[in-house]
Amino acid sequence: MTLPAEFHDIAKRVNNWGRWGADDEIGTLNLITDEVVRAAAAEIRTGRRIPLALPLKEDGVQVGMIPGRINPLHTMVQINQELFGPGTVACSDDAVSMGLQAGTHWDALTHVSHSGKIYNGRPAGTITAHGRAEFSGIDKAGHIVSRGVLLDVARAKGLDRLPGDHAVTPGDLAEAEEFGGVTVRAGDIVLVRTGQIQVYLAGDKHGYGFPSPGLSVRTPEWFHARDVAAVANDTLTFEIFPPEIENLWLPVHALDLVEMGMHQGQNWNLEKLSTACAEENRYAFLLSAMPEPFVGGTGTPVAPVAVL
Repeated sequence: MTLPAEFHDIAKRVNNWGRWGADDEIGTLNLITDEVVRAAAAEIRTGRRIPLALPLKEDGVQVGMIPGRINPLHTMVQINQELFGPGTVACSDDAVSMGLQAGTHWDALTHVSHSGKIYNGRPAGTITAHGRAEFSGIDKAGHIVSRGVLLDVARAKGLDRLPGDHAVTPGDLAEAEEFGGVTVRAGDIVLVRTGQIQVYLAGDKHGYGFPSPGLSVRTPEWFHARDVAAVANDTLTFEIFPPEIENLWLPVHALDLVEMGMHQGQNWNLEKLSTACAEENRYAFLLSAMPEPFVGGTGTPVAPVAVL
C-alpha cells in the first residue's frame, strides 16, 4: 500500500532536508544552541529532580509485538570472584542483552524510513546488518540537554488518563500549553502526557500498548511551526494506536524522524513530573536526557531527569 496524498502533503510542509546543510545528521537537535541551554538553566528554581525512566527489567514493557525487541536479559557473569587470588578484593560483574528501544528510549532518526529514504534524503539502504546506521545513528545525537516543557494533555482535560482512542491534536497541545501557563519555544524538548503509562504501572502490559492514545498525524506541523527540538511521551507507540487513518501505520514516526529530523521518545514515565508541575504550578524545567552513544544505533535507552 502506498502512502496517501494526505501524508505527502504534510511531509512537504514539515520537511527539513537541507535546512542545516547536506551533511547534517542530527536534524532539529541543531535548535538546541548554547543560548537555549543557558536559558534552560534559568528554569531551575528549587533543584527538585524528577526521574522519568522506567526500571529496566526482564518483565518490562515489551510483549513480543515487535520481533527482536526483547526486554533486558540480565545475567551475572561474576559473583564475588577473587580475580587476583585468595584473599584479594572480590568482584561481581554482569551483562545484559536487550532491545535498545525496549524501555524508556530515544528513537534515532534512522529508526524508520519511507519511500526508500531516511532523514536528509539519504538512502534507507545505508542501514545494514554489519554497518548499522551509517548516517544519523543515535551516537550522532551527542548530548540532549535543553529546556523541557510538559504538555499535560490529560490533566488539562481534567482526566487521569486519556481514552485509548484519543488522538492528541494540535488543539490539545495548545490547550495544555495554556493550562500550564507556558509557551513552547525554539529548541525546547516537549513531553506530552496522556496518562497511558498508568496502565503498564498497574500491571496490564497488553492493555498499555493497545489500544493507546497518542499523537495525531496533525501534530508534526505544530511542532515544526514552533521549532521544537525533540518530543517524548508516556506511551508504547508514541502515536495513536491503532492509527487514526485506516492502514496508515506509523505516519507520525515517518513525519517526525524522516521528514523533520526530530528525535522522539517513548515509554517515559511522566506521572511524578505531572504531580510536581501541578504542585509548583509551572511546567518548564531543565531536562537532561543523554542518549547512550551506541555507534550506528537506531535507538537507545535513556534515563531522563527533569530539574525544577
